[in-house]
Amino acid sequence: MKNAGAAAVQKRSLIQWLKGYTGQKYLTTILFLLIPVVLLALFTVIPAVNMFIFSFQKRDQLGLNVEWVGFDNYQTLFTDFSYLSTLINSIYYFIGSFIQLALALFVATILCSKIRAAGLFKGIIFFPYLMNGVAVALIFQRFFRGDDDGTLNTILSWFGVDPIAWLSNKAINNWCLVFASIWRYIGFDILMFIGAIQSISPDIYEAADLDGANAWQRFWHIIFPGIRPIIALQLILSVKGAVSVFEIPYIITGGKMDTSTFVIKTIETGFQYQKIGLASAMAIVLLCIILIITAIQKIFFKEER
Repeated sequence: MKNAGAAAVQKRSLIQWLKGYTGQKYLTTILFLLIPVVLLALFTVIPAVNMFIFSFQKRDQLGLNVEWVGFDNYQTLFTDFSYLSTLINSIYYFIGSFIQLALALFVATILCSKIRAAGLFKGIIFFPYLMNGVAVALIFQRFFRGDDDGTLNTILSWFGVDPIAWLSNKAINNWCLVFASIWRYIGFDILMFIGAIQSISPDIYEAADLDGANAWQRFWHIIFPGIRPIIALQLILSVKGAVSVFEIPYIITGGKMDTSTFVIKTIETGFQYQKIGLASAMAIVLLCIILIITAIQKIFFKEER
């Protein structure tokens, strides 16, 4: 009887606590977080754990005849050149990401100076980022066509230059795709840099002018340190995009002529060749590469206390 009475008292005290301000605050917080946490677990955590398990298995899309193969899938990735070559192609986009950030920072610095129609230029430069990736790919597929009907070849023909096979020439086709990628995404970087530069106090610029600082000194000692966190963020996003690029090379060349990327190869392995275990291992490797690069960048851009 004593235990039953104690339980009833505890129940009443719990109900009273829930009706109070503190209880209502915690209950509201839990209810608001419940649905997002459940969705996160269902569509992110559980699939990620399953993908990690699948990477040690040999299985098809339906999960029939599952065979545990250990690290064989990872060994295949690092010994078969057909998979390694797609990682090598990411180097083109990796270099392009640094070119993109450098150009974006240069243009943003110019647009933040006192020039006419700066707002118009900002809108024009940012417009490609608003376009659908498929539309951008189709534009550049036409632009880099290797026959006389290609836009770039048509322009070059005005100067007496013979048509160039831009997308079938293995020496330049990846650089053409990198150019298309830079054209699409550089507007976002410019907009982020402009916002960061404009957040710097004007008093600092006035003090630099009084000290006789030139344009380069203003940039290196004021602008660059002031927007360093934004540069680090954009660098992380750019490198992540460089190792996981998909839509532009997939639509323009279909991943042919040595333009396939690691993501294209992963999708082909999983859905075309139905090697789910190997594709899962590729996804895990891609995740590890992104995490390692991000950690290195955060160490390099670590803010001084």
